[in-house]
Amino acid sequence: MSPDQHVSSLAKQARELFVVHVGRALPEWVKVCDNRLTSILDQAGPAREMQVRRDAWTAFQKNQTTWLNDSRRAVQRTLLPRFTDSGQPSSSGGLELVAEGSMEDQVLASRLAMRVLDKCSSELNELRLRIQHLEKRQELPRGDVLLPDVVARILIDQWLDAQMTREAWALVQDALAPVMADRLFDAYKAANEFLVSSGVMKEIDLSSLVKRAPGSRTGTAADRPEKSATAAVSGSPSFGATGGHTGSSGPISAHGSAPSSLRRAGFGVHDETRMMTGTSPLARARQRAQGVMGRLKRLLIDRAGDDFEATQILEPSAPLQQAIQRIAPVVRTDVGLPLGSGSDGGIGTIDSGHVRKAAQVLRERTTELKQAAETPSEKATIEVVALMFQSILAEERIPPSVRVWFARLQIPVLRVALAEPEFFSALQHPARRLIDRMGSVVLGFETDVTSAALEAEIKRVVQVIEQYPETGRRVFQLVYDEFQKFLSTYLSEQNAATSKVVSVAQQVEQKETLTVQYTIELRKLLDDVPVRSEVRDFLFKVWVEVLAVASVKYGLKHEETDSLKQVASELLWAASAKPNRADRARVIQQLPGLLQRLRHGMGLLGYPAALQDQHIKSVSDTLADAFMSRTEQIPQERLDRLAQRLANLEDFLPDAHVGDLDLDDESIEMITGVDASNIEVIRQGGSQPNEAMRAWAVELQVGTWYTLDHNARLSTVQLAWRSQRGQLFLFATSTGRCFLMPVVRVAAYLQAGLLLPAEEEALTVRATRDALAKLDANPERLLS
Repeated sequence: MSPDQHVSSLAKQARELFVVHVGRALPEWVKVCDNRLTSILDQAGPAREMQVRRDAWTAFQKNQTTWLNDSRRAVQRTLLPRFTDSGQPSSSGGLELVAEGSMEDQVLASRLAMRVLDKCSSELNELRLRIQHLEKRQELPRGDVLLPDVVARILIDQWLDAQMTREAWALVQDALAPVMADRLFDAYKAANEFLVSSGVMKEIDLSSLVKRAPGSRTGTAADRPEKSATAAVSGSPSFGATGGHTGSSGPISAHGSAPSSLRRAGFGVHDETRMMTGTSPLARARQRAQGVMGRLKRLLIDRAGDDFEATQILEPSAPLQQAIQRIAPVVRTDVGLPLGSGSDGGIGTIDSGHVRKAAQVLRERTTELKQAAETPSEKATIEVVALMFQSILAEERIPPSVRVWFARLQIPVLRVALAEPEFFSALQHPARRLIDRMGSVVLGFETDVTSAALEAEIKRVVQVIEQYPETGRRVFQLVYDEFQKFLSTYLSEQNAATSKVVSVAQQVEQKETLTVQYTIELRKLLDDVPVRSEVRDFLFKVWVEVLAVASVKYGLKHEETDSLKQVASELLWAASAKPNRADRARVIQQLPGLLQRLRHGMGLLGYPAALQDQHIKSVSDTLADAFMSRTEQIPQERLDRLAQRLANLEDFLPDAHVGDLDLDDESIEMITGVDASNIEVIRQGGSQPNEAMRAWAVELQVGTWYTLDHNARLSTVQLAWRSQRGQLFLFATSTGRCFLMPVVRVAAYLQAGLLLPAEEEALTVRATRDALAKLDANPERLLS
C-alpha cells in the first residue's frame, strides 16, 4: 500500500469505526423514544394533545423496528463511494426543488445537533482536524457522517419514512438528545483514539483552530472571541454560538456568509441568526464567558510567555514560594479575621470599613509578591489574580462580612493559579466554581443582611482551604462539593414555612411518579388479558391514581394501600365471565362491598358524587355482562398470578420519566392533606417553551437569585429547592413567600422574560472582564 493509500485507509477506517458505534447505539435510542412516548401517554392535557400522544405511541409501536433497521442502513450507506465527497448521492449540480417540509426537517436536525455539540464539541473538533489532515482538506465534506447534523437528519428522515410524524418526533427529541450526545461522544472518542494509536496528530496544534478568512481585519482581534463566541483563542473547539461547526471563519465570516455547517445544511446568514435565537441564554452566556477567558489567555501568552499553555503542574520559583509562605498568615491576621481565633467579633458586625482595610492589605502584599517573583508568568499571574479579587471586593451587593472572607481566598487562589495556568482558561476549574457558587447565593441578599448559617458555612469553607495550602485544586473541589450538599438542605430548611412547602412538593412529585409507574406496570400485567375496555380504562385512568395517592398518604406497604390493591384484583375477577352458579353467587355477595370500596378510593381523589356515579355505572354495566357470561373468561390461575403481582406491585415499579406536572391548590391539598393557602402555585397553561428554554430550566442552580414577574407583581426570589426528578421548582422570597412551579412553567417564564436571573454572568467572569479592562487601559502594570 502506498503512503497515500495508507492515509486514505486510516480516514476510511475512522469513519467505519464511528458508524459501527452509531449502529450499536441505535437500539438504545429506540428504547429511549419508546420509554418517552409511554411515559407521556396518559398525561392530562387538552384533548388534541392527548390524541397526538396516543397516535404517536401507537405509530411507534408499529414502526419502531422499521425505523431502527432503515436508520442503520442509511448510516452505513454514507460509507459508499458515491457518498464519500458529499455524503449525498451526486446530482446534476443545477437548481433543484426543495421538498415540502425539507427545511423544517433540517431545522429539527440542527436543533438536535446543537444539543449533541454541547457535549461532543471537543472530541469532534479534534477528529475533524485529524481527518482534514489525512485528507488534506480545509473542511469536512458536505454531509460527512461524522457531523452530528448529518446523523440527526438521517434519524429524522427515516422516522418520517417509517410513517411517523414530525409532531411525534417533537415529543421524543428532548429525551433522545442527551443519550445521543453520550453515545456520539463515545464514537468520536473511539475514532480519535484509533487515529492517535495509528500515529495521526498525537498532539493537536492549537494554531489549526485559528484560521481567519482572507482579508479579515486583525486590529480588533481582542474583541472577536467574545463577540463571535468562538473559543479558538482559548484552545477550545471552534464552534459558534449556535453550536454549529464554524469551519475557518467563525459564526459569520468576513465575507458575510454563514458558517460551513449551516451552508452545508442549506442555511444562509439570516437563517443562522434565527437559529441563534433558539440557543438558550445560558448557552450564550457560557460562550461570552469563554470569549472573555480566551482574551485573557491570549493576553497572558503574548505578554508573559508560553507557561500559560502548560497542562502540567508548574512549580513557582523558590523565592516566590517563600514569600507566599511568609505572607499568607500575615494576610489572615491583617484583614482582622485571624484563623480560628474567634476575634472577628461575631457574624454580622463587619462593615465596609473592614472590606477597605482588607483590599488595602491585599494590594500591599501583591506588591511584595511581585517583587519576589522571578519570571514574567509569575508576575502576570499575581497581578491578574489581584485584579480579580479587587473586582470581587468592590461588589457592594455582596454583604461586607462575606466579602472579607472572599478576601482571605486570594492567596489560596494565587497558589492554584501559579501551579495550574488552566485556572485562567477553564470556566469549570473548581476554584472558580466555588467562588461563583458562593457569590451567586449571597448576591441576592440585602447589603447588610445575610443568613448566619450561610455565612458560617462560607467561613468554614475558607478556613478549610487555608488549612490545606499544598493540596491545590483538590481542596477546592472538596469544599465545593460540601458547599453544594449544604445548599441542598439549607435553603429548603432555613424556615418552617419553606420546609413545609418542600415536604408538600416532594409528595406531589412522588404521587405523579407513582401514577406513571403504576400505569406502566399495570399495562404490562394486562397486556394480553381479556379485559373489557371500560374496566381497563377505569384501572388506567382512575385506579392507578388512587393507588398513587394512597401510597403517598399512607405508605407503600400500609394496610389501606394494600386494601386498594386488593380492590383492583377483585374488580378483574368480577369482570371475568361467570359461567357457573357458584361464581355468580359469590359476585352477588361481594358486589356491594366492592362498589363501596371503589367509591372510597375515588373519594381520595376528591371526585364529586356525580363523577363517582358515572364511573360506577360504567363498571357496573361491565360486571352485569360478566354475570351473564357476555365477557371473556380469565383463567383462575391467571387471576391468581395477577392478584399476587398487584399485592406486591411496588417491588416491580420501573424507573419512569414523569412528564409535565399539572398542579393546583386543590390537588396539593387532596394529595397531602396540607393547607396550600401559603403556596403560590403557578400552574400549567400558557405558551409552550422551546427546547432551548427547557434545557436552560433544567440547569438552574439551587441558591441563585431571580426577578419573578407573576400576575404583574415583581418579586426577588431565590431558587430554594428543586425536586429529585427535576419536575418541580420552589422559589422563595426573603420574607418566606413561596412559588411552586413545574419545570415547563419555569421554562415558559424564562422564555417570556418573566423570570430573569439576577446576574447575567458568573462572579469570576465579571472579575476577569474587569481585570482585562484595567490591563487594556494600563498594560504596563501586568509585569511592573
